[in-house]
Amino acid sequence: MTRFVLVLALLFLWAPVVLLAGFAFSDARQPFLWGGFSLRWFHALAGNARLLEAAGLSLLIAAGAATLAVLAGGALGWVLARQGRFTGRPLFGALAAAPLVLPEVVSGLSLLLLFVVLEHLTGWPRGRGAGTVLLAHASLGAAYVAVLVQARLAALGRVLEEAAADLGAGPFTLFRTITLPLMLPSLAAGWGLAALLSLDDVVLASFTGGPGATTLPVLLFSQLRMGPTPEANALAALLLAVALPLGAVFWWWKGRSR
Repeated sequence: MTRFVLVLALLFLWAPVVLLAGFAFSDARQPFLWGGFSLRWFHALAGNARLLEAAGLSLLIAAGAATLAVLAGGALGWVLARQGRFTGRPLFGALAAAPLVLPEVVSGLSLLLLFVVLEHLTGWPRGRGAGTVLLAHASLGAAYVAVLVQARLAALGRVLEEAAADLGAGPFTLFRTITLPLMLPSLAAGWGLAALLSLDDVVLASFTGGPGATTLPVLLFSQLRMGPTPEANALAALLLAVALPLGAVFWWWKGRSR
C-alpha cells in the first residue's frame, strides 16, 4: 500500500513536467496541442534572444546568490551550533530563520523598502536591477544554509574538535582542518538548494528587480497572461535534460560514498 501511494505521488508530481517537455516536440503552434513530431521550437528558441537572455541572467544570479548564501548562512549556522549561549541568542536565531516562515510577499516588500531607503540615504543601489535581485535571493538562501549547517554540526557533536584542541590545535587550525571539512556536505547541499530557490523565485524578483533585470521565472509568468509559448516548452525540456543527469550523478556519487 505504501509503495502504491508513493507511485501515485510521483506520478502526480512528474506527469505535468513530462507533458510539458513532451509538447516541446509538437509541431503545433498551440503549446498543449499535439501536431506531429518536430524540432521547430528548439530552433525558434535558439533565435529567441529575450528568453535566452533571461535564462542566462537567472543562472548568473542563482550562482552568485547561492555563493553569498553559503558564506552568510555557513557563518550563521556555525555561530548557532558552536558558540553556545550568548546575549541575544534567541533573537539572533529568530532573525536568522525569519525568511523561512515569512511570506515571500512580506519579504519582497520589506527588501524593496530597504533598497529604496538605502538609495535615498547613500545613493546605493541606483535603482533596482540584477544586483538587488541577487541580494534578495541570497538573503533567502542564507536562512536555508544556516539550518543545514546548524543541523549538521549539532548532529556530529564536538568530539573531534575537542580532541584536536587537546592536541594543541589553535582556533584557526581547528576550524580549517576539522570544522570546515565537517561543514562541507551541508554547505554543498545548501549551495544547490539556494541556487534552486533562486531559479524558482518569482515574488522576490518581481519586487526587487527592474526593467533591465527580468529573470526567467518572471518572464515566463508574465507570458502566461497571453498563454504559454512553445519556446518555453522547449526551454523546459532542455532544463530537464540537464537536471536529470545531474541528479543521477549525485545519487550515484552519494551511494558510492556510503
